[in-house]
Amino acid sequence: MPEWYEDEQFWEDTESVIFTEERCKQASGEVDHVLGLVKLQAGAAMLDLGCGIGRHSLEFAKRGYQVTGVDRTARYLDRARKSGREQGFEIEWIQDDMRRFRRDNSFDLVVSLLTSFGYFDDRADDGRILENVAASLKPGGRFVIDLMGKEVLARIFQQRDWHEQPDGTLVLEERELKDHWSRLDLRWIIMRAEQRREQRFTLRLYAAGELMDLLAAAGLSEITAYGSLVGKPYDNTAERLVIVGTK
Repeated sequence: MPEWYEDEQFWEDTESVIFTEERCKQASGEVDHVLGLVKLQAGAAMLDLGCGIGRHSLEFAKRGYQVTGVDRTARYLDRARKSGREQGFEIEWIQDDMRRFRRDNSFDLVVSLLTSFGYFDDRADDGRILENVAASLKPGGRFVIDLMGKEVLARIFQQRDWHEQPDGTLVLEERELKDHWSRLDLRWIIMRAEQRREQRFTLRLYAAGELMDLLAAAGLSEITAYGSLVGKPYDNTAERLVIVGTK
């Protein structure tokens, strides 16, 4: 059986849940916040790792950067290419697994946004991804990763909840912590009209210190954790875990 992240039906079923209209609208502000953290020079080369439908890639292109978007899901990349063509941007879209993609000394910035990390059963795969990131950065290049930190999840954790999207889709979510807080198993039930879809997936959880150590082991330095893309402290009020490292 394929792993959940290799299942194209999973990404099709969850597309409208992950990439809501509101979330797509937030991409512009999120890119502004990233640029506030790293101060990227005009025309720099950047990599959007796990780019999905390209919402952040397009925003970086609008600001004049040379953009490469990498994702393993063909459906999402097709949508990203279509958006890029319609908006007149020359963006390089690559279908590849982040455990393999590596382009030595090529990027001034690499971003991994909206929890595009921690999918794999083998923790060593996460280290391999970060080593690829470090190798792909130019000297002095920056890496920004954004996910749900273990400390934040501990404060806001709910075993079950549900929400209704503007189009009437109902999304029921069930969460179970596993392996001493090292993984989170999730079950989504997505109900549209008379259609019911159920998908299960799992994410590896990281505390700030754990992920910072992984970045250091991969060869990054000047590593700082923030509680949001705005640059808030990573403390008891943190909304996300955002870490910035330098090659």
